[in-house]
Amino acid sequence: MFEHKKIQGLEDFFIEQKNRRVQGVYFYRINGYNEQVKEFVLKYYRAARQSGVVIEGKIPNPDEKNLAYYGEIMGMDFQMNMGFLTASLKKWLPRMNAYQRDTVAASIYDSLDEMQKSGKNQNMLKNAYIKFMCWLYYKFERIVSQLGENKVPKILYEGEVSNYELMLISILSHAGCDVVLLQYRGDQSYRKLDPQAQLSEELAIPGLSTFPEFFSLKWVLKEIQRQQNNERLYGIPPQSQNCTNAWIEGKGLVDIQTDILNRGEDPNLFYNCFMRIHGVEDKITYQNELYQFQLELKNKKRRVVILEGAIPKPTMEEIGAINRKNYSNEEQMLFDLAAKIQYTANIELQRLMNKAFLDILLQEGQAADMNLNRLTNKAIYLLCWLKRYQSELFYNWKLPEISALIYLGGCKDENEAMFLRFLARLPIDVLILVPNRNTKCVLEDPLLYEINYTESLNISKYPKESGEIQIGTAAYHAERELDDLMYQDSGMYRNQQYQKAISVTLRTMYEEIELLWDQELKYRPNFSTVEDTVTMPVIFAKVSGVKDANLSAYWSAIRALITSDTLLIKQVPYINSTDPNPMKAYAAEFFKNGKVQKAKIRAHSAYSYGVLREEVQEHIFEKLQLLIDQRTIRGTFENGTEYTIVATVLNLKKEILHLIQKFDFTKKNPKIVFINSTEKPISLEDSITIAFLNLIGFDIIFFVPTGYQSVEQHFLNRLIEEHQIGEYLYDLQIPRFVSNSSNNSTRQSWRERIFKRGT
Repeated sequence: MFEHKKIQGLEDFFIEQKNRRVQGVYFYRINGYNEQVKEFVLKYYRAARQSGVVIEGKIPNPDEKNLAYYGEIMGMDFQMNMGFLTASLKKWLPRMNAYQRDTVAASIYDSLDEMQKSGKNQNMLKNAYIKFMCWLYYKFERIVSQLGENKVPKILYEGEVSNYELMLISILSHAGCDVVLLQYRGDQSYRKLDPQAQLSEELAIPGLSTFPEFFSLKWVLKEIQRQQNNERLYGIPPQSQNCTNAWIEGKGLVDIQTDILNRGEDPNLFYNCFMRIHGVEDKITYQNELYQFQLELKNKKRRVVILEGAIPKPTMEEIGAINRKNYSNEEQMLFDLAAKIQYTANIELQRLMNKAFLDILLQEGQAADMNLNRLTNKAIYLLCWLKRYQSELFYNWKLPEISALIYLGGCKDENEAMFLRFLARLPIDVLILVPNRNTKCVLEDPLLYEINYTESLNISKYPKESGEIQIGTAAYHAERELDDLMYQDSGMYRNQQYQKAISVTLRTMYEEIELLWDQELKYRPNFSTVEDTVTMPVIFAKVSGVKDANLSAYWSAIRALITSDTLLIKQVPYINSTDPNPMKAYAAEFFKNGKVQKAKIRAHSAYSYGVLREEVQEHIFEKLQLLIDQRTIRGTFENGTEYTIVATVLNLKKEILHLIQKFDFTKKNPKIVFINSTEKPISLEDSITIAFLNLIGFDIIFFVPTGYQSVEQHFLNRLIEEHQIGEYLYDLQIPRFVSNSSNNSTRQSWRERIFKRGT
């Protein structure tokens, strides 16, 4: 019989009998969980399935058919002696050899003897004996014929073992089996059967916690099947693997400059670095350090790729070049797309790419919100980016060469993070630089090494050439820090602090317009700044009629709105459809596939906005695209109105451009007062211009004493808030208005002072 021994480590279970430190078997209870336990159970489950027995739940008691068959073959006699037990086993389990029979018989005898000593009568011993014999035949027959072999058979039991189950498992253990009991609820139930824990050992290793809800042998089987599927996916594994960051000293750029041959000596490893540096150590020298760093890498003949701000998303052409099929499951998709990775110049590198590709996507596939379509899109992104940068990173590659990828600015989304995690598992040093501490990099990875500095510097371009280096003095950086303190979340804003803005139209009472009109945007309700974008509350209103038919008060109210930033329009239409417009001939070129072609517009000789500030041009392009997308103007995408919109917006009058050029999104916004006192209709171009300027951030108010429709005739939906203030009057003559100062004081001509009315 075999004695129970203690293990030194869980791997002892898988050592063959002749190679075990001490001859014997292992019988252990596992009452807690960690990653080590999980991996052990996965491996032990496989071993038990191959040469042993896995028990999920209770061992079924012999039923009537089992007992009838036993009685037919063996009879119902029972004798408490070794000769009877050995003879019975020979007849009942004929595949057992003499050694196995003797060992099992001795073990059964010892167990029955313990029962007898504890006061059990002969009939109870007989019942236990028959139960054991039936269980051996129906549940453990494959084990008993392996007892005593060099490869030790395994029993894996899940749950709370019963008294007779424990007795039989102990019999088999002493006869030559390893046993593991998985006890999800702990040891309390077991200790009622074996108070002194004489039959088995409790596994005691550091870091054990309670078993998670998902863990069971059913889950173990699924996990094993998943791993087997993955093994089929991976195919022939690479001969080398990454040793990432284990060799570095935490010196940042200096580590990456370490000579490849001095990083490690194992020929089966490639020694790469995966590092993120947040902030800067010294603002004054930072850009020069970056320049010297990439120069040093190139001098060492290392391939270097530098990305700035964002990794350009795959183009439609790049995506279209990846042939794909209709996939019914994740495994099918990964198997097909992994085969797209081709690098015939070096088959080892191809296998490394294939493994990293599958490693990353299998991890991504475990996200709670992941589905097959999203995972397929992620796989396409990886393949497109790999194909784009492959030649730059790996041209004529061979071990132990390590290329370098430097990303300035940090990962903006999960796809960028996924790509860098993928590259970090290849022979590449991946360095992420986030000098501005207010910038968030979304990448997370257990391999990533982080360095954090307290200083912050806002740069968007990597200094690749000496002429690109701009070094600020200590006083300059001190001023920038003071700037940040004053204008960061303080309600104070420096000039032109923000470059992006969206407008929202305020719904107001008519009387509120005069109060809000000359007010800075930051003081208006619903003004906000989120990250780099301003939300601008603007006025977009139409005033119909004349209050109490009092023309003097009516014109005075309009005069009060004419500030230095106000464009007064009295001529209707303001823009005629017949006015010269050099952009009309090119509108079809400037708008294709639903998108404003910014690059083509900028490069065209007819484009006149190139003198405007860069951010102003971007603001104009963004709102032009938005105006078309919103289909605000009637006829958009129906009769070619979208081309009229493009031509009109790209040919604004200089007086409007001047107002846009100086517009600061946090201060007073430009304004338009449009008076239409006649029956003349507003042109389509007028409506386009007004709708566009509303998106730009202008305050716009129409005074229509006739109450007729005006700008809204060309709007598909109601955009403008209309205020009915009084009686409709017709054919009024508009007086000459003089622009007011910021305090809205009025200046009257001598005629007005004498006659108390405008002429």
